[in-house]
Amino acid sequence: MTTPRIRYGGDYNPEQWPREVWEEDYAAFDLAAIDTLTVGVFGWAHVQPAEDSYDFTTLDAIVERAVAGGRSIVLATPTGAMPPWLSHEYPEVNRTDFEGRRHSYGQRHNHCPSAPAYQRFSAAIAERIAARYAGTPGLIAWHVANEYGGPDGSCYCESCAAAFRVWLRTRYGTLDALNQAWNTMFWSHLFTAWEQIVPPNALSEHWRGPNHTAFQGITLDYRRFMSDALLANFVAEKEQIRRHDATTPVTTNFMGPFRPIDYHRWAPHLDLATWDNYPPGRRQEVRMAFSHALMRGLRGGSPFWVMEQTPTITASRDVNSVKRPGVLGLWSWQAVAHGADAVLYFQMRQSQGACEKYHGAVLDHAGRTDTRAFREIAELGAQLTDLGDAVLGARTPARTAVIFDWDSWWTTEMTDGFNRHVSYLAVVLGYYGALWRANAAVDVVPCTADLSDYDVVLAPALHVVKGDIADRLRAVVERGGTVLTSFWAGRADESARAFLMDAPGPFGDVFGVRVEETDSAGPGEDNSVTLELQTERLTAPASLVFEVLVPEGAEVVGTYDDDFYAGRAAVTRHRVGLGEAWYIGTDLGAAGLDRIVRQVLERHDLVGPHPDDPDLEVVDRIGERGHIRFLLDHAATTVEIQRLDPDSSPTTLLRTSAGFRT
Repeated sequence: MTTPRIRYGGDYNPEQWPREVWEEDYAAFDLAAIDTLTVGVFGWAHVQPAEDSYDFTTLDAIVERAVAGGRSIVLATPTGAMPPWLSHEYPEVNRTDFEGRRHSYGQRHNHCPSAPAYQRFSAAIAERIAARYAGTPGLIAWHVANEYGGPDGSCYCESCAAAFRVWLRTRYGTLDALNQAWNTMFWSHLFTAWEQIVPPNALSEHWRGPNHTAFQGITLDYRRFMSDALLANFVAEKEQIRRHDATTPVTTNFMGPFRPIDYHRWAPHLDLATWDNYPPGRRQEVRMAFSHALMRGLRGGSPFWVMEQTPTITASRDVNSVKRPGVLGLWSWQAVAHGADAVLYFQMRQSQGACEKYHGAVLDHAGRTDTRAFREIAELGAQLTDLGDAVLGARTPARTAVIFDWDSWWTTEMTDGFNRHVSYLAVVLGYYGALWRANAAVDVVPCTADLSDYDVVLAPALHVVKGDIADRLRAVVERGGTVLTSFWAGRADESARAFLMDAPGPFGDVFGVRVEETDSAGPGEDNSVTLELQTERLTAPASLVFEVLVPEGAEVVGTYDDDFYAGRAAVTRHRVGLGEAWYIGTDLGAAGLDRIVRQVLERHDLVGPHPDDPDLEVVDRIGERGHIRFLLDHAATTVEIQRLDPDSSPTTLLRTSAGFRT
């Protein structure tokens, strides 16, 4: 299994099983063409059973068996779950939650990132493992900890409070600058000593939960700090690995659009982007495609890995539906199409006990290889073997980008005066979905990204304006591109302070519009918008947010149909230089968004090859070995499509419940 190919395998925890079971596992791995094993992820307690005691007997045997079996190895540091002795001897390593309660030992992701004891012991175990296993044959990556963040990613203890003050000193330099950024003249919050600053939680600035804060600037900075504090844990372990291994990639597994951690802040420290794909439902192809693009965009479009997915069901949802026939292959190929160079599972064999004992696995409790699930796993392994190295390292080029911004995500959802029924992620996914349904190739990028290669840039709900993003969006338009944004854009600076100017603040010039009023409504209290587009006139549903727009150079494309602002502008287009800037002031439904986005894409000849088939996804990967086009079928019908060669006769694809063609 040394031929270059898409990596295939996943999390393997043989320490939970007798040695004779290991041999059964490897026989099954051969049947499924499993070539890559991630080991050691949760092994801290048996590798270091006490503060001054190490025992590598079991991990040595695991690694030796993988090497003997010709498998590639992803070796983890075990710091994603603490051993009981660490919590018992150093209780300060346990997190203090949002309510101010210090937790005792239990679960995982339960460490305080600022606790000196955790920092010391996690770095030490990483160094020990790196020293012992660096240079191991087949070692292809180091996997640091696991799914950083936990339920909300935050700790509010005294250690974190002290570290937060240090972080603030570095960011602001002086209390005067901090007070200005946080607008502390409001409610007599003027800080006169650093020691007066405490973490914003249920005991200080918050009510009704983490999204209800009296000072958005304080909470925004604490979320940035906590993301950085967890990153510092990762970096410390990576530094210990690099003492013994200068070249093997070091990574950790992300979770797609995961709210607590700003992955863009982490990206420069990763050698390889990886993520765990557990979509919340059966029809999640748009969300998964978006997540793949988000992970790909962390490192400038480089290929990424799917570090975890389930072969059958998850075990963490209220309802855990099984993957229907063909879906495992479909979702795996979708990942490959969007840039994955590895498709890995959690887990290789089901645990006998604890909360994930019924989580899907390559091998069930009986170890059977004659189930539908295993047959599909083996079939996918054979297909990936046949594919070989054809797409390894290949990219997914795009001239369309969607800007995704964690600061805007955090700020919009904790800002009073807006509509708390609006989800930033749902808004962005709505715009991405319109592109997806048009078969457009799309990158998902941070607001700091170089936009010079994009003809179309969508920046929905880009609430927080950072750096020179306003100038760079204008540059896209002036050179002939199209930029599109939505309600709540351009409202606040990096400290979540409102701009002392008409909305959309610094974006107003390029969009040629100002927001006179912003109305909100609850779910079901809808309005509608009449759109006058290039080739049609249509009425589209609108909900939740209704900004009343005043054109200042822009032309009106859509008007509200109801309420006191009926007939007023809801959608505008501003021609600047050689390009256009669109502003959509309401939460426009899919029908309206699809038509606007299609018109924008048509202007640049960026509509994909099969835009009128809403269940057929078309994705290209292009590299040194050529160009492969993936056709991914997300529905059960039969369709006739035209091949790439326009001179060929149409080809009929027989659609099953799910499928793909290359």
